Amino acid sequence: MNASNHCTYRDHVITAHLIEHPGIPTPWAGGVHITAPDGHRTRRIPLPADAAFLAEEDSARRASIAHGRWLVDRSLDQGMHLG
Repeated sequence: MNASNHCTYRDHVITAHLIEHPGIPTPWAGGVHITAPDGHRTRRIPLPADAAFLAEEDSARRASIAHGRWLVDRSLDQGMHLG
C-alpha cells in the first residue's frame, strides 16, 4: 500500500482522516470517511478503541484504509449500515 489518503474499493471511495495529538507516545488517531457510489459520505468513523491511536502517521493511514475496506465489506455482504 502506498501513502495515499484514499482508495476506491468495491465502488466506494475510502478516505483516511487522521487527527494528530502532539505530545503523547501514540499521537495519530485513525479514522475514515466512506463515500458511496450515490455520493453519500459518512461522518468520520474512528478506528476501534483498542487500535485508535498509533505511533506513526503511515501506520494510522494504512489501518484507517483497511478498516474502511472492512466496513464496506460488512455493508455490502451483511447489510450493515455505514455510519
